[in-house]
Amino acid sequence: MPADMPAGPGRPGSVAAPTVTVEVPATSANLGPGFDCLGLALNLVDRIEAGFVEGDAVSVEVVGAGAGTLPTDATNLVAKVVRAGLATFDATGDLARRGLALRCTNAVPQGRGLGSSAAAIVGGLTVAAHLAGVPGSVSDPEMVALATRLEGHPDNVAPGVLGGATIAWMQAGGGVGPVGRATRFAVHAGISPVLVIPTNEASTVTARGALPGTVPHADAAFNAGRAALLVHALSEDPALLLDATDDRLHQQQRRDVYPASLELVELLRSQGIPAAISGAGPSVIAFATDGEGAALAARLIDRVGEGAQVLALPVSNTGVRTSDSGQLG
Repeated sequence: MPADMPAGPGRPGSVAAPTVTVEVPATSANLGPGFDCLGLALNLVDRIEAGFVEGDAVSVEVVGAGAGTLPTDATNLVAKVVRAGLATFDATGDLARRGLALRCTNAVPQGRGLGSSAAAIVGGLTVAAHLAGVPGSVSDPEMVALATRLEGHPDNVAPGVLGGATIAWMQAGGGVGPVGRATRFAVHAGISPVLVIPTNEASTVTARGALPGTVPHADAAFNAGRAALLVHALSEDPALLLDATDDRLHQQQRRDVYPASLELVELLRSQGIPAAISGAGPSVIAFATDGEGAALAARLIDRVGEGAQVLALPVSNTGVRTSDSGQLG
């Protein structure tokens, strides 16, 4: 995570010891051809509860995914982002030095291509804005830009902030470097995503390292056309999803990173079921239509057995959500 976050809105925090609860959805990026630009929010949420405590120590309780493996001190990603966000949002600089108590109840699996780090970043920044007393001053575009700066790319943070399906891009930002931008569009009500989540993790760094430095012009043109078609298929015409989720830029090139997952994608596609690797993998996202999500999930459970978790996850039409009530303890 960069040590310097871009300057953002801020004023001295006026709430002495608030408690905030934040919920952030899982996200699936790429969706086949939309490499680093298309994303989808899913109805599987991480919850962060946070409040100031006496002293300057940071404690993190992790429940659910990552319990026993994620750090429980100031090195936890959520804690680092909260502190970095407080330094950005609080004009006095005092709040970033205060003690914090965090409880992270995680439903989003770690390292499975479902945006766990993006959820931590979006959630942490949202917690920081509330603890600093400036939630209404941080617009969605500002939140996407801040989260992109920390995550490195906007495809997962965008649906985490905005909900629904998103198109994200990087825009020249003058002296601060490229700025993450995004826009949202509604997903057709007949589309039902189904996720196959293997037990093994995959590293985003490893997956990115498997990509070639250049791509053939024909493959770039193919993906540009399919990505444009995918926006239309997701929003207006689900019958086009099989063609629209085809890819030539990144999935085959990463076969060694997630061989079993790519074999499942190819099997599903051979049966006429739209499917793709979710983000950097190894999870697979498939799309059912016309209320067939439960039936597709049942078929996939029979296919993968105990080797993976199968979840029919509706699209989350809202991104990060907050509540200023509740109690840690």
